[in-house]
Amino acid sequence: MFKNILLAVDVLQPGSWKRALPVALELCKASSATLNVITVAPDLGPGISVYFPADANEKMLADTKLKLREFVEANIPAGVKAKDIVTQGSIYREILAMAEKVGADLVVMASHKPDVSDYLLGANAAHVVRHFPRSVLVVRD
Repeated sequence: MFKNILLAVDVLQPGSWKRALPVALELCKASSATLNVITVAPDLGPGISVYFPADANEKMLADTKLKLREFVEANIPAGVKAKDIVTQGSIYREILAMAEKVGADLVVMASHKPDVSDYLLGANAAHVVRHFPRSVLVVRD
């Protein structure tokens, strides 16, 4: 059924994966699909980066890669082929670009009751649903 599934997570926000991860794993097991787990680090663009040490972006990306690797090792069973992917930039743009790059035939994302800090995440899920040309599964909380 599916060959490449992309699961978008924020390893620091369990609400972004608690319910979506089990669904993605079941779909991977049922169809022997590869699970591509993506997290998007914030972009410290030129306007913001001047307020941080010169190596702040590299340290943030290294830390994000380590956290995602630990997440995958702790949460993805040995029988599921998984790849961890860290990108940086606009969340929905990076998810869409990586879904195309890995040839994802399904994107899995979580959705939960938003509070003030979650409105951007909701907007990102909406963008992915509207713009990804293949299937998107939004797992509700």
